[in-house]
Amino acid sequence: MAERIASALWWITPELVVALDAHFGPPVDSYVDGSQTWLVEDGDLTLEWRLHPVGSFTQPTGLSHYDLWEEVVTQLSTGTPPEVLSLGEASRALAGLWDGLECYVAFGDDLEPANLALRTTRALEIAPDRCGLADHQVVGDQWEQAGGGVSIVQLLADQLSG
Repeated sequence: MAERIASALWWITPELVVALDAHFGPPVDSYVDGSQTWLVEDGDLTLEWRLHPVGSFTQPTGLSHYDLWEEVVTQLSTGTPPEVLSLGEASRALAGLWDGLECYVAFGDDLEPANLALRTTRALEIAPDRCGLADHQVVGDQWEQAGGGVSIVQLLADQLSG
């Protein structure tokens, strides 16, 4: 039987990136595949916030995956248009880096989707675009079968809409 857990989902926007930085600071981990992760205590639970990269993500040449987040936040915070971020040796659009943000309860704790939506809205001050139950195993399998060439956010959105 599939394990479905409460997941909240936001599509990428400059306001979302700036809010993440303002409320949570730098990610606790940055991955070569473009993912950025925060673990945030929320009362009795730890919420995992994961910024998912676009399908077939490639790291901007001349920029470390550890520096990507800070460079994007700095530029967005100083008014650089999200379509022309100067990252390493080239220009890249925000939407060419990340598709969106997902939040779920870390460490196997259980929470109803409506309660997750309330907690995440309070923590980030931006309501999720979608919230419901998702099967991360199915999403991971589909992503691996496509060699990373599909959007994790779209795969999640498809589950959360139905």
